[in-house]
Amino acid sequence: MTDETLEEIKALIPHRDPFLLVDRILSLEGKTLITEKTFSPTMDVYRGHYPESPITPGVLLAEAIFQSGALLIAKIAAPDELKAGVPVLTRILGAKFKRGVYPGDTVQITVKLTEKISTAWFLKGVLQCKGKTAVQIEFACTLAQPSA
Repeated sequence: MTDETLEEIKALIPHRDPFLLVDRILSLEGKTLITEKTFSPTMDVYRGHYPESPITPGVLLAEAIFQSGALLIAKIAAPDELKAGVPVLTRILGAKFKRGVYPGDTVQITVKLTEKISTAWFLKGVLQCKGKTAVQIEFACTLAQPSA
């Protein structure tokens, strides 16, 4: 089991505060990565997203899964592949939002590489909160150079 620091995560993907949505890498086994994120009650988004009864926006939960997928790719890709750039989302399939995630909740995200065809990486992600599935999604990424 690995316990990557935030600095190590930042070395693998280009995301930064306030849009870095992964706090820790918990484990990497083969083509499966497990990460963790705690949604701080002080996040600005809660001031405007149902402020009387705040809930984490589904788009942020999906993005946490996508960032975990980017971390998986960065960890398992061959060094010469990573010269092509950073993982960029190219497709979202079958997103299911099953339950809410609330301020202060810690989620566990599992992403698995299901197939790699040429430069396309196909993944499945599941985000769980309190041991129950909150979001599941299939998606694809490719490596691309960041724009200048």
